[in-house]
Order: sequence, then C-alpha cells, then structure tokens
Amino acid sequence: MRPEILFPLFAPSSSLKGVGPKIAPLVDKLAGPLVRDLIFLAPQSLVHRALTTVSAAEEGQTGTFLVSIDAHFGSARPGQPYRIRTFDGTGFLTLAWFKGGGQHMVQQHPVGARRVVSGRLERFGGELQMAHPDYLLAEDQAEKIPQEEPIYAATAGLPARTVRRLALEALARAPELPEWQDPAWLARERFPAWRQALERLHAPTSQADLSLDAPHRRRLAYDELFAHQLALAQRKAARRVHAAPAIPPSPLADKVEAALPFRLTGAQARAISEIRSDLASAERMSRLLQGDVGAGKTVVALLAMADVAAAGYQSALMAPTEILARQHFETLAGPLRAQGLTPVLLTGRDKGAGRAEKLRALIGGEAAVAVGTHALFQDDVAFRALALAVIDEQHRFGVSERQRLQEMGRSTHLLAMSATPIPRTLELTVYGDLDVSRLDEKPPGRKPVATRAVPMPRQAEVVARLAEAVNTGAQAFWICPLVAESELSDLAAAELRWADLRKTIGPGVGLVHGRLSAGEKDAVMSDFVDGRLSVLVATTVVEVGVDVPNASIMVIEQAERFGLAQLHQLRGRVGRGSRESSCVLLYDPPLSQAGQARLDVLRRTDDGFVIAEKDLELRGGGDPLGLKQSGFPAYRLADPIAHRDLIAAAADDARLVLGRDPSLASARGQAVRILQALFDWRASGPINDAG
Repeated sequence: MRPEILFPLFAPSSSLKGVGPKIAPLVDKLAGPLVRDLIFLAPQSLVHRALTTVSAAEEGQTGTFLVSIDAHFGSARPGQPYRIRTFDGTGFLTLAWFKGGGQHMVQQHPVGARRVVSGRLERFGGELQMAHPDYLLAEDQAEKIPQEEPIYAATAGLPARTVRRLALEALARAPELPEWQDPAWLARERFPAWRQALERLHAPTSQADLSLDAPHRRRLAYDELFAHQLALAQRKAARRVHAAPAIPPSPLADKVEAALPFRLTGAQARAISEIRSDLASAERMSRLLQGDVGAGKTVVALLAMADVAAAGYQSALMAPTEILARQHFETLAGPLRAQGLTPVLLTGRDKGAGRAEKLRALIGGEAAVAVGTHALFQDDVAFRALALAVIDEQHRFGVSERQRLQEMGRSTHLLAMSATPIPRTLELTVYGDLDVSRLDEKPPGRKPVATRAVPMPRQAEVVARLAEAVNTGAQAFWICPLVAESELSDLAAAELRWADLRKTIGPGVGLVHGRLSAGEKDAVMSDFVDGRLSVLVATTVVEVGVDVPNASIMVIEQAERFGLAQLHQLRGRVGRGSRESSCVLLYDPPLSQAGQARLDVLRRTDDGFVIAEKDLELRGGGDPLGLKQSGFPAYRLADPIAHRDLIAAAADDARLVLGRDPSLASARGQAVRILQALFDWRASGPINDAG
C-alpha cells in the first residue's frame, strides 16, 4: 500500500492546471505520467534577465529593458516579420515577430506606451533586434519577469516555460515528509531537508545551483541511490531465505580440471572457490561472474556444472544466440563426456524425433547439462532435477526470462556471466543484489593484439594489406561506423563498404547487420566461423563471446565514434588463435583531445577493467561502457558518474538500516518505507535488468 502522504505526488499529471488530453501525452513523454515525475525534472540551464540599457547590451546575450514604443511596422510582403521599434533613452531596439502582428499589436502596445521587454538579442542590419521576446509587459508588471529563470527541457507543443509552470505547480503539491536519512550523515554532508532540496532544485540562482555537486543536488541523488540500494539489499536478503540444494565440492570436478590442457589462472581458481562456497551453503546462489573478453568464464561454469552433476542434479546454460550456444556446447561437451556425463544442445532448430529425444533425456535425468537459447524455457522443456542455471551475457535477457529458467528447478542456483567490465565504483549500482566474482587475469598463451591508429585518408593502404593477409588464409572483421542514430543510415554505409571490399577481395566478404533476422545473422556468422567467408563486415558490435580462432585482423572504421569499452570489446574478437593479431583503428582527422585520449588508452593496455575505469574518467557522463545494455538503472536525480562517491555510502547505509531493522518498523524505518514508495523501488519487483 502506498502511504497516503504521497497520494498528491502520485496523482496523474492531467490533474495539473492546463494539462488536458492534448498536453498530457507530451508531459508523459518529457517527464512521466505523474505529478511526482515533474518534481523530479531538473532545469537544464539558467537565464539571467538583469535590467540593462540598449547602449550597454551585447549581441547574443539575454537582457531586460524598460522602453517606450516608438513605431509599428507591418509586414511589407509574405515572409517579412512584423516589427515594433522601441527606445530606452540610450538607443533603439527592434522587436520582431515572424508570425502574428497586426492591428491587435497596435492596440496592446500603442506608440508612447512604456513596456518592459526581455529576450535574447541579435544584430540585424547593424541594429539590435529581439525576435519573439520572451516577455513584453506593461511597466507596472515588471515584477513578473524573473531575474533568474530556470530553463527546462521542452518538446514540440510543450515549450520550456510551460514545463516550468507545471513543475512549480507540481512542487507546490509536494508535502513535508519525515526525514529518512541519518541526522549525522546530513550534518556531515551539509545536506538540506528533502523539501528544501526540491525547492532549490527548481529555483536556482546561479550556475553553481545547477551543478551536480551542489548540496541540494547531492542530497536528492543520495535519496535515490539509497532507495535503490535498499531494494537491492532486500532482494539479496530475500534470496538467502530460500533453501537450495547443497552441492559439495566433488572429485569429479577435480578430474575435469586435471584433464584440462591448461592450468586455471589465479582468478579462475578464486572464482570457482567462491562459487563452491555458495553452492555448498544450502542457500540459493545469485552470483555474477564478471570477466574480460577471453578470461575463461566458461571453464569456471564447467567446473561448477561438474560439481552439480556429481551431486545428482542438472545444470542449464542459456546463451542469447544459437551460434554462442553451439560454441559453449563445443567447449563443454568434450570434458563432460570424458567423465561420463551427457550434455545436450537445445535450440530453435531442433525438431521432431531429435528434439523429443533430448527432452526425454532432460526429464529422465540422463542429460546432466543442457546448453541452449530461449528454447530452454519453452513449455515442453522440463528437467528432472535442475539445480544450476548459468546465463551467458546476462544483460541480453529480461528479468522474467532468467526467473523462468530458475523456476524450472527447486530454488535453482543462478550464475550470471558478463564480458562487459564494470568499474568497481559502479558495480554496486548495477549488481548490488548479486555477489560478484571477477576474472581479472587472462589465460596463459593469449597473445596481445597489436593496436594502431590510422587516419581515414590511408584507408586504401589498409584494404590492400587486408587483401594480402586474406590471400595467406587470414580472416578479418571490418566494423562499420555509427553513422547516425538511424539504423538505415548505418546499414547503407555498411552495404557500401561491403560492396567496395568485394571488388578488392572477392566474394568471400560477408555482411551482418541489425535488420537481418536472428536466423540470417546466425547463418552468416556460421559461414565466417567455418571459414567460408574471409572478411565479415558488421554494422554493430559483433556478438560478444563469438570465438573465431582464425580471425586475426579487426578493422574499426571511424573508431572515434565508438566508446572506449566498445572498442575494447570489438578488439577482443581477435587474438584467439596462433596467428599474430592486429587491430586497426581508422579515424577521421583531426581527432579531438578526448578522441586521442581514448585511442591512446586502447594502444597502451588490453586490460578491460583498467579500460572501464579510464572510460569512466574520460567520458564523465553519458552512457559509459554501454551501461544501458548492462541493466543499468535509469536514475532521475542521481548521476552515476558525478555521484559515484555516494554509491558505496548508500549501499553501506542500506545494509546498516536493514541489519538493525529488517522489517523497517522503527521511526526511521517507517520514513524509509515512504522513500521507497516515492521511488517505486521494491525488493519484490524488477529493479534493473541485472536483477
């Protein structure tokens, strides 16, 4: 039940004055459907409207003037503006309207009348002009023009000033709420009360007030982070309540490890130790295995599956695409079969008798391990004793899909895997409800990929060398630039590059892009994996995890358009075989300082975790590391980059509050319940895609 004190904030935005059927969808699109959403909408900038004179005014600035109406000039022909010439005693200022004007303007603003006008100045024909003034009022209404006016985001049909009016009306409905933060923490950080922080948010008086580091902005950000961390901590605690099969370490897994043609890295050994501890606890495991490209996550999962099989239970590994599922199956099948265990591969291609036989092996318990795609959780798929669900590239699946796979067993243990390194400072935000194991070492034998930056004018040289390498049996990826937000624009550019490369290299050049169906993508990728294609042109990030050992060349066109972590993920597609590998970063000169820094980092290191931290430093905002695709929460008031120092504090405080008062029954606990309801984050529902 939502606390009654919050009812005014959860009223629909249509309850605000002037928000009718036409305006409501625009408000919803810009801020959200509730009154609360408008009070969470922060202004983007601030306009200073100080009173000045025409002689002192500057082009490009916003100014406020006390003037007399000097003359009206109607439009001489279509397309010409309606103009009013004004005079303030120091000079003339022309007001212009490209729509409107006419006799009503003469009546409203007769010659000789005193007016206060405010707006942005420009120079036209040597004279100062103000097109479409923001304000044009009688002298006795001058107080209606704010000296400092916050500017909000706008959308077609909903101007910024209307948004401001609605935000202020929404703010007026915000009640005084009981304090949910620790008084000592508030004093130390010099945070204002919640209501005061909101008022300051919507009434900035300087650029400092707009800063994300302003005390009121940090207070509101901390509230949001704290609410999120509370929900994550509650979810984590709730999972521990559920019993799950106790899976002890087994000699079988030790045999699998001993038969591997390599030794585990220290990071792999540490990760399997953490997983075994979880499995043996009889509490439901929810662990993320976060490893860089090629760090050996599948081997860690293999050893966990061997323990599960030795205890008489089954495991399932779900991958987002068929080609990745087949690749995992090929990695796992040999070691499992060598120990007498039966794996099955289940994908959308399985039909008829073959599929029926695999389903019988799962329900009968003969199959210890199932590897597959979404096909694993179709209605006719059932396990005899599923105890471990492994989700590869977990961010590619929705929360409900992962939960459905887990529900196929009795409180199934969950091991999620991700090859997108997240900086430690942001880890709690994305994976706060999971325990995290990090594979921060590369297996021995992985050769570094020689990385160099080449200007686009030298592209012909790159193509010529690529043709030579292909003639010696090499394979290569060619990643096309992100031309625009439009997928069609990206596709057009990729098709041109594909046609160009086919002229030089021949028919062994394939193309994969976002408009292909999953089956079509898999077919092209299979041709590349099997060596029937020498060069693969792609519009987007090539499937993370796809292993093409013979691929030794990665060309990334207009690399400055890609994020640093994205470039690192792409580079990780090569360097997996015996050939010396290279990554060519084609860029459009001149590079910006930030672009140069990104490419320099990539040349200096191949450590994904180091690169993730550097990406954070260099970007400072936006969507570092493609976090939106990694289950990153959509914060309204917190900026995970600017406020990253608050994340750990919020997580610590959440654990402390729940440790002392798990049911939130104390006075502070009751206030905390209001905070959680305010942000609609609860332990029972989906919080983010990492959950």
